[in-house]
Amino acid sequence: MSTEMDDSSDVRRRVSCTKYFDALWFCYSPYYQMQQYYRVGKLDDCTKKFSALFDCLSLKTKSASEAQKILEEQEKADAANHIWIMRTEEEASRHWNETFGHLDDPNY
Repeated sequence: MSTEMDDSSDVRRRVSCTKYFDALWFCYSPYYQMQQYYRVGKLDDCTKKFSALFDCLSLKTKSASEAQKILEEQEKADAANHIWIMRTEEEASRHWNETFGHLDDPNY
């Protein structure tokens, strides 16, 4: 019984919703909204940040094993959406030629 309590408190310590609350709070600031308007051309409605906060708060109500499983799935999803694409040398060469090969053409 005490190990379940230890696991539960460990997961609850690991899940901190402070950064999500701060992101939502900052989203409504004039500085952020003007920055979004300048960069994207429209104001941010902050729904993604609200959803992230809601998901974090709902994660705190789950059992330790269920919360751990959800956290691992989120980490895998974040790793899959990484900005860099690792390619072999052949793949990189082929992609480079497809994207920028026309620049080697003297008639371009």
